Amino acid sequence: MKKRSFGSEKKLVSEVGLGTWQIGGSWGTVEDATAMEILRTATDNGITFFDTADVYGDGRSETFIGKFLKQHKDSVFVATKLGRGSDPGWPANFTPEAMIKHTENSLSRLGVERLDLIQLHCIPQEVLEDGAVFDVLRELKKQGKIADFGASVESVQEGLICLKQEGLASLQVIFNIYRQKLIAELLGKAKEQGVSVIARVPLASGLLTGKMKKTTTFAETDHRNFNRDGASFNVGETFAGLPFEKGIELTEELKAMKPEGMSLAQMALRWILDYDAVSVVIPGASRPSQVVDNVAISELPALSTELHAKLGKFYNEKVAQYIRGSY
Repeated sequence: MKKRSFGSEKKLVSEVGLGTWQIGGSWGTVEDATAMEILRTATDNGITFFDTADVYGDGRSETFIGKFLKQHKDSVFVATKLGRGSDPGWPANFTPEAMIKHTENSLSRLGVERLDLIQLHCIPQEVLEDGAVFDVLRELKKQGKIADFGASVESVQEGLICLKQEGLASLQVIFNIYRQKLIAELLGKAKEQGVSVIARVPLASGLLTGKMKKTTTFAETDHRNFNRDGASFNVGETFAGLPFEKGIELTEELKAMKPEGMSLAQMALRWILDYDAVSVVIPGASRPSQVVDNVAISELPALSTELHAKLGKFYNEKVAQYIRGSY
C-alpha cells in the first residue's frame, strides 16, 4: 500500500482508505460481525485511514471503530465529522456548546483522548461563510481535543470558502469520473495551500462497479433507494447526482474504455489516485472482499494520458449535463 502525506503534521496515511458509512447502516444492514471483519481486513491489507461521522448509524460506525481501536490504536488514523446530528439539530448544531458536546461524544465513542481529524459535515453554506464554526474548531485544537480540522463539502464554492480559513487541514469532496468539475476549479488551489483532499463517493454509489442494471433494487434503508432524487439530503451523495437510469446507460459506455486486465471499478479508483492533489480515496465496503479489491488499486499503474483525455471528453460531452444537486 502506497502512502501520502495528510494534514498539518504531514502524517503518512494509506492512499486508499475506508469509508464507513455502510457500517453505520445507510446502505442496508451490515451485521456486527461483518462490520468488525471489514475493519480487520482493512488494516490487514495496509489501510490506515478510516473515515466516519457521528451521524452514521447515530454513532454506530464510531462505536465499532472505537472497539476496533482498542487493539489497533496506533495503526489507524480516524477522520470523523460533526454537524448533521439530530440532537439538537440544525441550526443549533452550529453553536459552540453543541459543537463541543458533539466532539466530546465522538471522543467517547471512539475511546480516544484526541481526535485525529474532525470535519464539518456538509453544513449550510451560509454557516461556512459566517466562519464562527471555524473559531470553535481552532479552540478545540488549542485545547488538545482535536489534532486537525477540515470540512466535508458539497460544492466547489463551499470548498473555496473553506480554503480561506486559517488552519484548515483538509477538504472532503465528491470526486469521481462522473464529477470532474473539481479538477479545474478546486484541486489545484487546495494543493497550493497544502490542504489535504479526501475523495468520497469514488464509485458513484456503486454505479462505477459496472455491476448494476436498471432493474437493480435496494433495501428500504439504503440511501440508493430513499435518496436517489435527493429526498433526504443532497442528491450528489447518491449516484453522484445522476438519475439512476441515465447512470446505468453512461456506465455501459464507460465499460468499453477500461484498460485490458482492469475492472471498471479499478479504473475508476485509479483515475482518482492519478491526481496528486488527492491524499486519500475512501471507498466503502459492505463485505471484506470489497476491501481487498479496493486495496489492490494502490499497486496498479497510472492510467495513460490518452485515457485521461478520453474520460475528460466523455464527462464534458455526455455526463455533465445530467448532474443534479449542489456542485
